[in-house]
Amino acid sequence: MSAEVSFARTVESVGRSQEKRTVPQAGEWNPEDFAREQLRGLVRQVFFSNVVRPVRQVVFSALDPETDVKSICRRVGEALALETVGSIGVVGEYPQVVQDGAAYQAEMKDHPTRDGGVPLRQAVTRVRGNLWLVPAARTNGNRITTAWLHSYLGKVRREFEFSIVEAQPTGGSNEATAMAQIADGIILVLSADHTRPILARQIKEKLERAQARILGTVLIDRVFPIPERIYRRL
Repeated sequence: MSAEVSFARTVESVGRSQEKRTVPQAGEWNPEDFAREQLRGLVRQVFFSNVVRPVRQVVFSALDPETDVKSICRRVGEALALETVGSIGVVGEYPQVVQDGAAYQAEMKDHPTRDGGVPLRQAVTRVRGNLWLVPAARTNGNRITTAWLHSYLGKVRREFEFSIVEAQPTGGSNEATAMAQIADGIILVLSADHTRPILARQIKEKLERAQARILGTVLIDRVFPIPERIYRRL
């Protein structure tokens, strides 16, 4: 899949889950260490490598509903927080998001919204110094329109220097495409187990027709050809 940035290897914890794991010894291949390095590479390439078209707001979307995007967005936010002192908002359906208005008001008091609207401080949760979880866009039962998404993502952009947005699967909704048009681009999350190549091509063509900027792809659920001697120690 062609894109400005392509990640052929997974950025998630890779391989199949094992029933028993031991603490890796020095020199052994560690899936978590590998995942962290992949995340660091993704963050640096997407957010810090393009000075001509800076990236500050990125949408992550799976191609099919079986693929988990929420955890990827959270981990990308955590990796980004290690690379910058700028404020970061991770937008999604996070059940632990609770009211943390006082802390957020103190943090953002010098950065009011330009439109004079109510900031997101009533609903965000601070994860660490510069990282916040932000509730997904809600319309109280009303239909989500492109104009409404534009307003909400604009508010997120004004309140956070960087934002990572979880979107609905691109294969079953036009919402992700609309969000990709509004944001600085989209990263597609593919599953080695569930994503069909023909669907990936169709979604890519759909986004290109909509003139959405495809920043890259993330592959999860990939099985790596780890030597048997290492598997025996896991």
